[in-house]
Amino acid sequence: MKTLVLMLALVGSLAVASRTALAEEGSGGDGATKQYVYKKTPQGELRMTVHFPPGWKAGEKHPAVVFFFGGGWNGGTVRQFADQAAYLASRGMVAARADYRVRSRHGVTPDACVEDAKSAVRWLRRKAGDLGIDPDRLVGSGGSAGGHLAACCAACPDADGGASAISSKPNALVLFNPVLDFTNLKGYSAGLDEATKQRISPNRHTGKDTPPAILFYGTKDKFLEHGRAMLAKAKRDGNRCEVWTAAGQPHGFFNRPPWKQLTEIEADKFLISLGYLKGKPTVEPPDGTTQTIKKAD
Repeated sequence: MKTLVLMLALVGSLAVASRTALAEEGSGGDGATKQYVYKKTPQGELRMTVHFPPGWKAGEKHPAVVFFFGGGWNGGTVRQFADQAAYLASRGMVAARADYRVRSRHGVTPDACVEDAKSAVRWLRRKAGDLGIDPDRLVGSGGSAGGHLAACCAACPDADGGASAISSKPNALVLFNPVLDFTNLKGYSAGLDEATKQRISPNRHTGKDTPPAILFYGTKDKFLEHGRAMLAKAKRDGNRCEVWTAAGQPHGFFNRPPWKQLTEIEADKFLISLGYLKGKPTVEPPDGTTQTIKKAD
């Protein structure tokens, strides 16, 4: 019995130590990757993995990016954008990968995913001083459903219609085959009423204040039409929007070589043009590749 009590006490102390370590990771460090709890929900804590650039020091103001993984609002993992986050950190950005609730693990509908994404952006701005972030150079990024979440942060209203003191709107968007309209999205909108579908459809809310954006699609991706619709509205409103396409490629093409490197290069150039990065891209496509991506008109 004494042994059992000692073992339970040890397990309890280790759990407390683990939670304390997570809470005390604080400001991060030079070239480190650290994890933080950014939100507590009824289904559990949501964490964010943050990559710090080499030479990082407290009190600096680095441009930042937050990635949201894809998975149809049903699954997915924060590991998806680990390579892109590490690359942008090597280029001088503070790069975050945010977890969020999904249907398979938490029993939620896509509108809850959107609210988590907005919470993630607000958390980064609230912790900007501790994390060495410039809150006015914060990029929203993600793929597929994750690209949808980043776009919702930039364009869609909050669920309660109110305005938080801390903005959830990124200053720029880097989106990989994002879904941008929920109103005709069959198979993913179960449990959502029409008003909610409208509210979480970025293309229904973009306007003159939509931040500059770069979008990547394969030409065989049915969601390319969403990107073309955003591009058309941006031209009408006088906003900057670029759509890049990979000939013959399906949804999710950017996850594998050479497309991962090619999209990283164009995303890097886009961020250079905004003044978020300096110099030239340091990533290169695999040797011998003849594949290219094309900017759509």
